[in-house]
This record gives sequence, structure tokens and C-alpha cells, in this order.
Amino acid sequence: MVVGAAREPPLQAKLLMALTFAKRKTLRLEDFDYSQPGAYFVTIGVRNRQCLLGSIADGELRLSRYGLMAAQSWSWLASAYDYVHLDEWIIMPNHVHGIIFINQPCRGGSRAAPTSEFKIKPLGQIIGAFKTISTKQINIHQQTPGIPFWQRGFYEHVIRHEEALNRIRDYVATNPTRWELDRENSQASESDDFDVWLGKFQPRPTKHDLML
Repeated sequence: MVVGAAREPPLQAKLLMALTFAKRKTLRLEDFDYSQPGAYFVTIGVRNRQCLLGSIADGELRLSRYGLMAAQSWSWLASAYDYVHLDEWIIMPNHVHGIIFINQPCRGGSRAAPTSEFKIKPLGQIIGAFKTISTKQINIHQQTPGIPFWQRGFYEHVIRHEEALNRIRDYVATNPTRWELDRENSQASESDDFDVWLGKFQPRPTKHDLML
């Protein structure tokens, strides 16, 4: 079920959303160590942008069975990796938004191997684990083994400072009320000022810029 505005977006709005999506999709930084401590804002989309995770009516989010499975899998990350802290996050009808902190691991803990060879998984592998676990659960329920559920890749943004962190937190928390502006909503008629704000950041943060 497609949720949101019923009218077809104007061509200008369509082009703006397409350009915004392309810009955000290609922000992965070459030679950047995504396993280093820091804060990261991620968006993970459902394959073909299908609204399989839930629906929104009057600004209220209602998760489907698959949305609940995705939420359970997202929460699992914090228990699977002791260096992962999940900040604000939300399951939307066809995507997931989340803020992830990667911290120094607690050596010798129940989930950390007490060895000098212990390594922190980079962000991409952490998101890959979420996709694998959630897809397996969903496919078991659908009886569709091996069928991809999520889009390839994901969007990420390195959070530089407290002001940016708080703005992104607010965006994630209020996302259901902004559904008609959401770039992942095929029926969106306008762009969200949050996307404009996010696009103003320099492409490569320095070590001094990182939220530690």
C-alpha cells in the first residue's frame, strides 16, 4: 500500500528529489575508516521502495509484521556488538533511519574477544548484519528463501558535531509527520529542508570534525 499524498508530484519536484537522492547516494567517502569511533546517520531502503514495513495515516506510524521484525533486528545490533550504541532510530514504511555510535569495545566483556587481534567491524558490515538477520526472518515468514528484501547499499552521513546530532535526532523522531516530504515517498510533492541542510556539509570530515 502506498501511503502519502494522492496527487502526482510536479515535474520540478520530481527532478529535485531525484537529484537529492543521487547526491546523497554517492556520499560514501573513499579511504575513510568507517570502523573508527564516531557517530553515523544511516538510511536503509526496502527493495524497489515498497511500503512493506508499515503505513502512515494522519502522521501516525503503524508498523506491519515485517516492520516489527526489522525493529527487532535493529535492536539486536546493540546486543551483538558491544561497541555499537543505537541512538535515535525509526522504522518507516519503506526505509529505516538510525543514528549509530561506534565506540571503543570493552575488552574482556561477554561479547568482545579478549585478544589483541580483536577488530571493530566497519559500519558497512554492521548494516550488512542487520540486513541479513532481518531478511532471514522476513523470508521465513513469507516462505521466500533467498529473496532480497533491502536495496543494495545504504546511505550514510558522518555526524560532525553536537548541533548536527541534535538536528538529525529531531528529523528521525519527527519523520512520520514529514512523510509527505520524504524523498523515499514516491508520492511526495515537495522536498524536505532537512535534505538541503544535510547537503551543505563538506564531503570529507577531518579527524577533528568527528563526534567521539
